Formats: sequence, C-alpha cells, structure tokens
Amino acid sequence: QVHLVESGGGSVQAGDSLRLSCAASGLTFSNVVMAWFRQAPGKERHFVAGISWSGDRTEYADSVQGRFTISRDNDKDTVYLQMKVLRPDDTAIYYCAADEDLFLNVRAPAYEFDYWGQGTQVTVSS
Repeated sequence: QVHLVESGGGSVQAGDSLRLSCAASGLTFSNVVMAWFRQAPGKERHFVAGISWSGDRTEYADSVQGRFTISRDNDKDTVYLQMKVLRPDDTAIYYCAADEDLFLNVRAPAYEFDYWGQGTQVTVSS
C-alpha cells in the first residue's frame, strides 16, 4: 500500500519559518512527481508547490513564490517544503501528493494526483 505521511506542522507567528516533511512508502520514490497542496477552512484544496521526479523542475503558486522552497531527497524517500516569512493567510492544512505519471505537469490540479497524505496543520498568527 502507498502511504504518504506529512509532519512538521505547528503554530507559529507571522514572519517565522517552518519546514514540512512528507515521507513516502510503497512507491518507487524516484519515479514519482510530488507536490504540496493546502486547504484553508471553507476553501478548496489549492496547489502550493510541485517538483519533478529528479528535482530538476519546481513550480510554485504565486502567493508563495520567493518564500517557499520545495525539495526532495530520493535516498530518504522524502519531500520537503521549507516555508519562510510565513503569513496568516498561509494558515491551512498542508497535504503532500504523489503521482507515478512522469509526464504529469508539476502544476497539475489536485484531482490529477493519485496518492495523498493525511495532512499537517500549519497555523500562523499575527
């Protein structure tokens, strides 16, 4: 079975930094596209960042460009989201997603991804 497990969420103040991790199992990790999405209360799940199987291509939502960095360590079967200069509107449940289609655009919408983690809460207060 495929499992994605997020960790690293928590409550921080505006301007702080936080790093999320997503550990994958049941996949050939080096052969999957990975992405982070987030869902705030009362809103739909939206794309945050994506990364190709090799890590040579990354994409970001406009709202996090320059503040967030997605990376992956294929030896550890883990993808990361380094978040800096956090803002209250970054508050959401953050989910990692994976797909085995290597042709999938890393900016693909949520419905294109086949595997999902359970989410980790990030709360940013002012």
